[in-house]
Amino acid sequence: MADNSKEQLLSMRVYNSLQSLGCPLVDGLYLREPDSVQELLCSPSLHRTDILKWICASICPSLKEKFSTIKSTQNEDLVQELTRFGYEMMLCKANDQDLIKGCAPPLRQLRFLEQILMVIQADSSINSRQNSCSGDDSVKNDDLLGELMFQDHLTDLDMLLNPVCNPWPAHIREHLIRTQSTRNKTNGNHSKPSDFINRSDQHSRLGSHGEESLTEAMALLQSTQSTLDELHKECEFLQSHLSGSAAVLSPCALKVAISDMSQLMTAFGHIYNTDFKAYCQRAPPALNSGASVFQSVHQLLHACNTVKHLTSFIWSHLKG
Repeated sequence: MADNSKEQLLSMRVYNSLQSLGCPLVDGLYLREPDSVQELLCSPSLHRTDILKWICASICPSLKEKFSTIKSTQNEDLVQELTRFGYEMMLCKANDQDLIKGCAPPLRQLRFLEQILMVIQADSSINSRQNSCSGDDSVKNDDLLGELMFQDHLTDLDMLLNPVCNPWPAHIREHLIRTQSTRNKTNGNHSKPSDFINRSDQHSRLGSHGEESLTEAMALLQSTQSTLDELHKECEFLQSHLSGSAAVLSPCALKVAISDMSQLMTAFGHIYNTDFKAYCQRAPPALNSGASVFQSVHQLLHACNTVKHLTSFIWSHLKG
């Protein structure tokens, strides 16, 4: 009795799913009794086969043309094609034709129909979500690009694209001041070092670092330059920039990149929640403690086999 109630509930759920997906083969039936719905879905009939054809064609539209080439008298060919598609979807076995014909147990048929309808529902939910979010995403992307390209931020973007070392560190400023003082003495120019400080860096003050600090700074600059050279070799866009084709900060390129990243993140989130999440939360399998026993037995059998072959080889030579 419990199995019958379960089959009836499942049959009504499958029937309601077909109606919500807009299956034309259930329009106008107005079935209310679970027994009638179960008879429609679990009994061999042409109507049931047409429902299966509609479900498979909804998942894979290319099957419509293939189904149209199969004549009505070639029922076995149609059953084989539907079975092959169910096997490719990993919902039935390769020779599970009774399930397609409607000769399998009702509960198994209903579970098969429910699983294959879930594929259509997942595709339709993704399409509707993308359609509903595409407008909002475009508005958000436009707002973000407008914020990035605002007049007040152009200076920051220019600094990011063309970075400069300003203001100079204190020990480098001291080195520049000493160099300028030497040049002034050589050229007979008696300008004060403070004038050079104001010209080179108006927002910094002269530090008191010696030659040792300057040596460390030069070593740091050389290591930084080496790191930058390695990064230039790894990044293709920097390589193209160095070769002469300067990269341009295009709003259209940024918009396309943001839109692509949003779609990829949405698709990955759906796949993770539907397929990967259950596997990621599983506990790791426990290793068998008897592995060493099997290894010892294998080694002993291998040694015994080796001794046997060696004995046979010696015995054959002694007989010869």
